Amino acid sequence: MLAEALEHLVRGIVDNPDDVTVQAKSNRRGDILEVRVHQEDLGRVIGRQGRTARALRTVVAALADGEAVRVDVVDTDHRR
Repeated sequence: MLAEALEHLVRGIVDNPDDVTVQAKSNRRGDILEVRVHQEDLGRVIGRQGRTARALRTVVAALADGEAVRVDVVDTDHRR
């Protein structure tokens, strides 16, 4: 449910909503939600000084109801 909610929120922010994917993973520390967006939308999802990403993490934490959930915005640029 958290991955779907996060994906819905991110699709509303970006210019290329078809390129948004959220992948849920688990490890011993809790769940991880990896957000991947089109390269041109990366700055929009992160926001100025990380404000948008922080707001998305706050909403997901509220929906998680006390569970440990981490939201990662993954940079898919392979030109480095």
